[in-house]
Amino acid sequence: MPISTSETAPDPLSLKSRLLAEARQVGFAGARLCRPGDVPQVMDRLRAFLARGYHGQMGWLAERAHWRGDPTALWPEARSVLMLAENYGPDHDPLDVLGQRDRAAISVYAQNRDYHDVVKKRLKRLGRWLIAEAEAKTGEAPQIKVFVDTAPVPEKALAQAAGLGWQGKHTNLVSRELGSWLFLGAIFTTLELPPDAAETDHCGSCRKCLDICPTDAFPAPYQLDARRCISYLTIEHRGPVDAALRPGLGNRIYGCDDCLAVCPWNKFARRAEEVKYHARDDLRAPALAELAKLDDAGFRAHFSGSPIKRIGRDRFVRNVAYAIGNSTDPSLTGAVQPLCEDDDAAVADAARWAVGRLKAL
Repeated sequence: MPISTSETAPDPLSLKSRLLAEARQVGFAGARLCRPGDVPQVMDRLRAFLARGYHGQMGWLAERAHWRGDPTALWPEARSVLMLAENYGPDHDPLDVLGQRDRAAISVYAQNRDYHDVVKKRLKRLGRWLIAEAEAKTGEAPQIKVFVDTAPVPEKALAQAAGLGWQGKHTNLVSRELGSWLFLGAIFTTLELPPDAAETDHCGSCRKCLDICPTDAFPAPYQLDARRCISYLTIEHRGPVDAALRPGLGNRIYGCDDCLAVCPWNKFARRAEEVKYHARDDLRAPALAELAKLDDAGFRAHFSGSPIKRIGRDRFVRNVAYAIGNSTDPSLTGAVQPLCEDDDAAVADAARWAVGRLKAL
């Protein structure tokens, strides 16, 4: 006797419930669903961002804007998007190191393993589970695509549409349950699954994230000029950094956590359960003098498996030289002096700037 379609078809609500439970089982701190077309505002905002030149040297944002601005164009067959939050909360105050001027400040997310690898493995595991569950009911496997930060996907807007949190005035996602320390992953699927309600804005009149920015990277609430953002300048920007912005870098050599760290919603944040996100002792507050000695081979060895590795030795040491120049510690002159003759022009320029600053004290 043939089995009826009603008996074989998966119950969307039941499948969704089990999917969200499985997401937490594999290690995600939050999981919610939306549709690819639930973010119609993204394209206009992206066009305005690009028109103002706020993307700086990140030309790939403009080149793939037709996808990033419209998830339905990225994969027209997709019917549902599962947005997932991965908690990487620190066990210390990231702002404390800023007062240790002979030490380097490295963004919390980069103090251990590369989150791209960790999150993608979880996404693939969850995706395989979803395919198997649906196929067991229908005999046909749904299609999925997994994304974590490297594809033209508006993750933060989709996460808000799914109800994981909202984009705060600093443009990052904030969660009432988890705070600000979140990586985002996405699973697009051809399955029709019930969406969740979107989250609303809960920033109110607070502007702590805007006021703390050392380089005034926020022209207005909910707007970011990446060209002035320390995360952009230390990671994405190639060549010398504008001399007027260098003092604002302080001792931050890879990324910046200031606007995240001051968010009041972090009272609900908790330390990451994933040990691969726990800070390595040698990356909590490394000595600038030691980092300045790194050649290419030493850099690659020291940051193997770290997201820092992708910017390369030259850009990294350039940042270290800026930090030494901001240290107000003349004893570091000897550490940066040899870099004045570095083969990389941006490193040599940064080193000469640093030496000049220290000798002027």
